[in-house]
Amino acid sequence: MSGSTLIIAEAGVNHNGNLDQAKRLIVVAARAGADLVKFQTFNADRLVTLEARKAAYQLQGGQSDVTQYQMLKNLELSRVMHEKLIDFCKEAEIEFFSTGFDVESNNMLHQLGLRRFKIPSGEITNLPYLRHIGGFGSPLILSTGMANMKEIEDALAVLEEAGTPRSRVTVLHCNTQYPTPIQDVNLLAMVSIRDTLGVQVGYSDHTLGIEVPVAAVALGATVIEKHFTLDRSLPGPDHQASLEPEELSQMVTAIRNIESALGVSEKHPSPSESANLAVVRKSIVALQGIKNGEKFTDINVTVKRPGTGISPMEWDEVIGSTAKRDFEPDELIEL
Repeated sequence: MSGSTLIIAEAGVNHNGNLDQAKRLIVVAARAGADLVKFQTFNADRLVTLEARKAAYQLQGGQSDVTQYQMLKNLELSRVMHEKLIDFCKEAEIEFFSTGFDVESNNMLHQLGLRRFKIPSGEITNLPYLRHIGGFGSPLILSTGMANMKEIEDALAVLEEAGTPRSRVTVLHCNTQYPTPIQDVNLLAMVSIRDTLGVQVGYSDHTLGIEVPVAAVALGATVIEKHFTLDRSLPGPDHQASLEPEELSQMVTAIRNIESALGVSEKHPSPSESANLAVVRKSIVALQGIKNGEKFTDINVTVKRPGTGISPMEWDEVIGSTAKRDFEPDELIEL
């Protein structure tokens, strides 16, 4: 990781079933500075029934005449394709990651050596799935689109009972509408999940643009996941709600800038502003000529820049004391 926030560039199914396109997505994610590039691992025969209907956003991807099963069948990545993509990620110096949508897919990812696993929003109420993936004992990222707090708590309990402690789970606040309307983001729910359930939190974003994931980092997200594509005009279910390459780079840069800007909790002058203390702050100075032995009063002294003399916070100590030498107008007072 190049920063404290784990940034996942979600390629998802935007490869359109094409290995070369998947490799181009990996290159884009690596150049953007993402920590992980994530795909989706599934077998359509195990994922949906033949009659399962599409979500509304899937109908807008240019394949309205294709069933959800047919669409997903065309987007499968074989084991051999996974192996080639893992090798390509090593060359590109970015970590390969994928969401397994069923037990067999997660077994394959486990066999391929993945060191962390992702639970998609749709599986948060899938008890057998949760028990199986929790049994790996590996770090988990749990998306919570469509879920309420009790469902998240129930899923965490299953994972813990299966062998994955809560400390190894990062819970992502998420909205599964593509794209997510800004008024439906409810970003503060991420903070509530963290404070109520005692877990690390992050945010999986499906809004247009980069503002919301950047805001999530400012609110404490430790993981950000964002879909990206080579071109939003490509056919497929997720392209339209994805970032294009330059936008992905801008998001990563913005997140890293926010991390730097957050700093530490202690309030103190920064190195860059320390030199301004003497210039901008003020000192107690003579308002008029003052003779040796004369008392300082609110008539003959005042407060002006620079801040290299006695601080105005010591005003009460200065007023009423006696001048030990002559002072010219505007001269810094000394006691």
